Amino acid sequence: MAKITFLGAGSTVFAKNVLGDCMLTPALQDFEIALFDIDLERLSDSERMLNNLRQTSGSTCRIKAYSDRKEALRGANYVVNAIQVGGYAPCTITDFEVPKKYGLRQTIADTVGIGGIFRNLRTIPVLMDFARDIREVCPDAWFLNYTNPMAVLTNVMNTHGGVKTVGLCHSVQVCVTDLFRNLGMDPEGVQSKIAGINHMAWLLEVTKDGVDLYPEIKRRAAEKQKEKHHDMVRLEMMLRFGYYITESSEHNAEYHPYFIKRNYPELIERFNIPLDEYPRRCVSQIEGWKKMRDSLVNDQNLTHERSHEYASYIFEAMETNRPFKIGGNVMNTGLITNLPREACVEVPCLVDASGISPTYIGDLPPQCAALNRTNVNTQLLTIEAAITGKKEHIYHAALLDPHTSAELSIDDIVSMCDDLIEAHGDWLPKFR
Repeated sequence: MAKITFLGAGSTVFAKNVLGDCMLTPALQDFEIALFDIDLERLSDSERMLNNLRQTSGSTCRIKAYSDRKEALRGANYVVNAIQVGGYAPCTITDFEVPKKYGLRQTIADTVGIGGIFRNLRTIPVLMDFARDIREVCPDAWFLNYTNPMAVLTNVMNTHGGVKTVGLCHSVQVCVTDLFRNLGMDPEGVQSKIAGINHMAWLLEVTKDGVDLYPEIKRRAAEKQKEKHHDMVRLEMMLRFGYYITESSEHNAEYHPYFIKRNYPELIERFNIPLDEYPRRCVSQIEGWKKMRDSLVNDQNLTHERSHEYASYIFEAMETNRPFKIGGNVMNTGLITNLPREACVEVPCLVDASGISPTYIGDLPPQCAALNRTNVNTQLLTIEAAITGKKEHIYHAALLDPHTSAELSIDDIVSMCDDLIEAHGDWLPKFR
């Protein structure tokens, strides 16, 4: 029996989207859907929810929850990863509160920046454990990584884990529709080309019937910036650097040194930047789950419509050999020629029975590649820290981060890293 394994299956709403999609896909019927999570209560919730969905959808997939991770993985054809190590409490709180003592503010802290660095450092050891199990019990499986920090974790699984891995993010899928909706334009029939790194990929081309839409986009964006709205950072970056970025403004505010600055507090108001946004979301999601848990888990009439998540379409393309195009995070095997080969990049990819084939991009516009490299530097040094166990590389990663280095001195950055290492305690491996 073919098998899809979902690691982090206690993410019940996300499991409903990804695995509900699979149950609605004809090519994936009769698959075993294997669920694993360290939170046994949430695991049981997801199992009940998916069995209800199985009944209402008429799917012939088999749902099975496992308490043993290796058995959940054994013989899997596909593995979906959606874990979060350390959760909101204590680790996300630590990622925000310790830097605040140094005057360093963040919005999301899940990609680069000081929060992204430490999220990586506590997640990489867990993924290396996954990789050891996969090499042993399902060495040919494709690993679909949905966990942030996307670029680093996907890089590590490919280069150090020895596992066929693609990273999947929503930001490419919604980039054009979100931009056009914000500017009052119709996205129907629009052709686009997107490439770069995760959360900072670039809308390189946007046309309709052969006509370049960027002049009209920029004209409307300049007008839009005269009023307060949710996407001010990205439009500012586009107007200054020439190209629109895939990920949201609250994310991009902390990827660059221009927006969150103690000496220019008026920028927070001017660009409508939601400081501490991710902790607020966490609290809201926790409360929302409490309210919706019973109806989602115990609803025997639960229904689902296939979502825009890539996973089921990837599995379908591989099983049927009907090609499907995705925006995937893969290793830079010469795909983007002015970014480091050691980097994980986000490019269009073709999926079919032969696997995932990334497309060649060539050079990015030089200013776009330069902005990407500032984030790639921190990503690569974070990997160096995790793989070597050397504390000095944690310092290097933080010292090279654009936002952190624009705000703090060398001494304060090193001191802050030490405080974060101490505060994380056993959530981190020991660094020497």
